[in-house]
Amino acid sequence: MPAFTGVSFVGDPPSSAAIPVAVSGCHLLVVNGYSRIKDTPNGKCLRSQGFKIGGHRWFIEYCPNGYEPDNASDYMTFCLVLDEGSTVEPVHAHYVFSFFGQAERQEPSSSLLIGARGAHKFFCNDAISYGCCMRRQDLEKSIHLKNDGFTIRCDIAIVKDFNLGDAGAAMRFVVVPPADIQNHLYNLLLSQEGADVTFQVGDEKFAAHRCVLAARSAVFKAELFGPMKEGTTDTVVRIDDMDAKVFRLLLVFIYCDSIPEFEEEEEEFMLQHLLVAADKYDVPRLRLMCEQKLCRCINTDTVATILELAEQHHCQGLKDACLDFLSSPANLQEVTAAGGLDNLTSSSPTVLVELIAKLAKLAAGGLDNLTSSSPSDW
Repeated sequence: MPAFTGVSFVGDPPSSAAIPVAVSGCHLLVVNGYSRIKDTPNGKCLRSQGFKIGGHRWFIEYCPNGYEPDNASDYMTFCLVLDEGSTVEPVHAHYVFSFFGQAERQEPSSSLLIGARGAHKFFCNDAISYGCCMRRQDLEKSIHLKNDGFTIRCDIAIVKDFNLGDAGAAMRFVVVPPADIQNHLYNLLLSQEGADVTFQVGDEKFAAHRCVLAARSAVFKAELFGPMKEGTTDTVVRIDDMDAKVFRLLLVFIYCDSIPEFEEEEEEFMLQHLLVAADKYDVPRLRLMCEQKLCRCINTDTVATILELAEQHHCQGLKDACLDFLSSPANLQEVTAAGGLDNLTSSSPTVLVELIAKLAKLAAGGLDNLTSSSPSDW
């Protein structure tokens, strides 16, 4: 039997009972050993652990080869199931299936999930939502299958009626889905419909919408709408100091407010170049996201390069993380022995002064502790 684990995060409703509220939460279904279970017989379903949201008990049902016992299927199916006895009133729930991490990043059509969201009335025990399907071969080609496993996230919003007349009735029968403006904007970028500016980056061309770019970047606003505006419908804006792959990621973030997860071997490289792009075009949230992710990439081989980057682009948090790493005598000795800090003497001498000051402060703190201790402690 494959191992399934789940974690429920249940949000508390507002303290005031004067308005109808939607109790929401999410549950994670971790599927391990995908290669062992993908040949599960048709119609056989596996269940997550039970979890509670809104005072009701639920579970997620996973059918590796569809629900039909007699028909082979190329699709695997996920459903939300109410796991309790008959209810006096139907439970109105809106649900969204996505891959774990996708909801936070608001990744658009890369979901690959068909029928991934919906509203449903659950009346009784084992009341099942409409199925959410995905082709197995699409999963196997996607970034979501890692280490022979994947994680599905189910977000659930339950509408409560507190007998507030028309307002309460409206909340019972009409469920407003989560905001999905990122999906629409991303589809606009992909379709190029209404695009009115074109960028040439290396050998690739990118069509975009100047109003979207201007709304998200002060630099693009100045370039596309300022006195020296570039890129009419008949011209192409050339960008010669950026890789096409990086510019594509910059555009995706501008439209969707998200960046993908990178493969381990390219993560540091892509994040560094994306940070430079975010700084150049004044997209502060993207720059901070790159800073945060780069903090996880700091080691004895990368710290000097990341520190130099942080100094050049005024990334204080990232710089502090590098200096904190180098404040360890073992780390500093290994980096220095490999000549990792040599370039900083000419490119960023001030950062070395900060490092020396930090080390001196730590050393002084150690001496203070020593002098304050009694001889019996020595």
